[in-house]
Amino acid sequence: MALFGKERERGERPATAGPEATTSVFTPAQREVEMIERDVPRANDTGGTSAFLGKGSCVTGKLVFEGTVRIEGQVEGEITAQDTLVIGESAVVSAQINGTSVVVHGTIKGDVTARKRLEIHAPGKVFGNINVPSLVIHEGVVFEGQCTMGSGDAQRVDPARKVSFFSKDERPGDGPTAHSEIAK
Repeated sequence: MALFGKERERGERPATAGPEATTSVFTPAQREVEMIERDVPRANDTGGTSAFLGKGSCVTGKLVFEGTVRIEGQVEGEITAQDTLVIGESAVVSAQINGTSVVVHGTIKGDVTARKRLEIHAPGKVFGNINVPSLVIHEGVVFEGQCTMGSGDAQRVDPARKVSFFSKDERPGDGPTAHSEIAK
């Protein structure tokens, strides 16, 4: 047994308890591969994230973040993020959210304002109004609320303004019957 890590200088791996309790000598190439594998981010790694609220965490109050943040736990209150805010699949957020870019995989109950972009991925759910210049909603998402899209300070939603939904076959420009119905 070597003291203070001297076995690493000789290229040996320290003995461990269990079935692999043998000492090995590494070649320089094997040592380099081991060092690279140690530095590769894992699937659940938060790489590049300046703040992380993990699964099982529960926070109530006003949260303000400077960099990129990922939330996997429960938050109630208000969230302000100066950079990207990621709401993970296991997250349940009951809060007013204000951020630069917001990416949703979990559940939000509250209004969301994003200065640049809002992306909602399945199985994401948003129950509240959104105010954003750029919006991406993927298939399999639940969104219940009103959406206002504008640059920077978006305008208020005008309740007198109506939105019409067309089935794929009834969309304007998809066939001769669609044009004749629009002219009516």
